[in-house]
Amino acid sequence: MFESLTERLQNAFSKLRGKGKLSEADLSDGLREVRLALLEADVNYKVVRDFTESIRARATGQEVMRSLTPGQQVIKIVNEEMVNLMGGEATRVNMSSDGPTVLVLVGLQGSGKTTAAGKLARRFSRDGRTPLLVAADIQRPAAITQLQVLGESLNVPVFSMGSNESPVKICQAAVKQAVKNGNEPVIIDTAGRLHIDEELMEELRQIKRQVNPTEILLVADSMTGQDAVNVAKEFNDSLDIDGVILTKLDGDARGGAALSIKAVTGKPIKLVGVGEKLDALEEFHPDRMASRILGMGDVLTLIEKAEAVIDEEEARELEKKIIERRGLTLDDFLDQLQQIKKMGSLDQLADMIPGMSGNFQVDEEQMKRTEAMIRSMTVQERHNPRIINGSRRMRIAKGSGTTVQDVNRLLKQFSQMNRMVRQFTAPGKKGRRRSGRGFPFSFNN
Repeated sequence: MFESLTERLQNAFSKLRGKGKLSEADLSDGLREVRLALLEADVNYKVVRDFTESIRARATGQEVMRSLTPGQQVIKIVNEEMVNLMGGEATRVNMSSDGPTVLVLVGLQGSGKTTAAGKLARRFSRDGRTPLLVAADIQRPAAITQLQVLGESLNVPVFSMGSNESPVKICQAAVKQAVKNGNEPVIIDTAGRLHIDEELMEELRQIKRQVNPTEILLVADSMTGQDAVNVAKEFNDSLDIDGVILTKLDGDARGGAALSIKAVTGKPIKLVGVGEKLDALEEFHPDRMASRILGMGDVLTLIEKAEAVIDEEEARELEKKIIERRGLTLDDFLDQLQQIKKMGSLDQLADMIPGMSGNFQVDEEQMKRTEAMIRSMTVQERHNPRIINGSRRMRIAKGSGTTVQDVNRLLKQFSQMNRMVRQFTAPGKKGRRRSGRGFPFSFNN
């Protein structure tokens, strides 16, 4: 995510950090690098100009120029201004206090509206709500079927009246059914076009007038950069949207849309899609995103991801087992790998760790090979790796599609890790770690 922008900004900052004192010429050179990095990231030109001028105005103050670490002070200002640029603080989706919450998703074809509707339904279902998905896109072939398939996979009801009824009547009938059945919220998937036209906007305006939605959320593809910003402006001018769901953020190496939308439209990014899976939808936190863009990591989101997948009871049980027997089994290690995988791609997780962004290459295939090797072992071998002799190693390698050298490496690293765990859990040791939590174990290829 935003890899090229992060790299360019870090290069600019490295020059500033090395300065004991910061002259106006140094500051101008640094801001020039920042400006070029943002323009290359496809950030709106006016946004870049205002952003850099705001930094210059703050950075030329005496508290920066006379600071012992002026470079770090400038970076702090850049971080703060970037947070402000993206909205300052997280903005949640509003829920209605009177009647069902109605969320209308709008956007161009291909932006990911239908998938976003499914992700929203998954998010609300996880929070204990009973959402209703509404198939109001009668323009795109198979749009209704796609939403029905998503609803079935989520065990969420889908309201449809086929492709011959008007979208306005579909939406009105859906809201009535939601009131009758107690569904909350109502998530309406509307039609898109390959381009913005008056027919599309009029259809959406009619839905807005007749349904009176709680929020209209624009679904925009972050990878289209300034096109996404232009689309957001046009939709906002016509519909007065309430916020933006930015999709495909995990594949966006530039970040122009994320940095420009709020400044251009005045409307916040509320949610971001960070993967293809239905649980890959996150709240947008400007402060955390700025930290990630500047290569400072995003520890809070990493912790939230860990808390979402860790079963507290299992964690306590694992801790108890490790302390009692003073060590791990390969089954325990496999369970840890599974929990890490639930948190998302390893590249994304690495980007959330301060100092790791752009400097740490994660081999996802190595993790798959590790999992395959452990699954190729017998129960006895997983619980007592010392019995794995030469012939067993050959069988495990053959069964997992790996080599004997791979198996040897796994067993050696597992043994080293277990020695470390025993040191932390040895009786009488000070500062004994709670080994069942927080994934203290790592596997490096």
